[in-house]
Amino acid sequence: MSEPIFRISGLTKVYKSDDVEVHALRGIDATLEAGEMAVMLGPSGSGKSTLLNILGGLDTATAGEVFYRGSDLTKFSERELTLFRRNHVGFVFQFYNLIPSLTARENVALVTEISPNPMRPEEALELVGLKERISHFPAQLSGGEQQRVAIARAVAKRPEIMLCDEPTGALDSKTGILVLEALLATNRELGSTTAIITHNASIGGLADRVFYFLDGGINRIEKNDQRLDPSEISW
Repeated sequence: MSEPIFRISGLTKVYKSDDVEVHALRGIDATLEAGEMAVMLGPSGSGKSTLLNILGGLDTATAGEVFYRGSDLTKFSERELTLFRRNHVGFVFQFYNLIPSLTARENVALVTEISPNPMRPEEALELVGLKERISHFPAQLSGGEQQRVAIARAVAKRPEIMLCDEPTGALDSKTGILVLEALLATNRELGSTTAIITHNASIGGLADRVFYFLDGGINRIEKNDQRLDPSEISW
């Protein structure tokens, strides 16, 4: 079996404010395999977003190790983390963070201009089903279309890793399914290891593995023998 893309060992994160300590992660051990689709479920405050932020180089651990292809991210300098984020990681959040004065194509081009091996913006937008909306501004797009532009922006750098924090959280079921289809297309076409945080347990049916979080730890991991299509899940 090939080396996991992430190997996590004893990962701990403690946030301190005055005399108060908040233990966001409590010694997590886990792996993420290359090319897999992982869904992370659990209540607010259970550690999902903290783990995703550390995996993406947006936050640092208090203790423990995170090996990305054999290199320990916890020992990276700020510059090394910046290059890691720029060259290897695509982020998708609940809120789209598009620039209102730029078209869909121009929003995606912001990433392609700084990436070493990017897609053309048109190619990325076609991958998420927005070929016909390329010249539209965010205000001319629905919420689901704006989220798919955000996904296109993330995938245009051809990332090895896609980290998605509540990407359907602000969307209705019909629109959310379109967004999930775009993420699955990215996972399938690019082979990107994809992790999705969600409160919607039914989305777990799309995953290779589902990670259940509780109180700063992974309570259990379940493997799906067969992944569902987005159209098959309940909302």
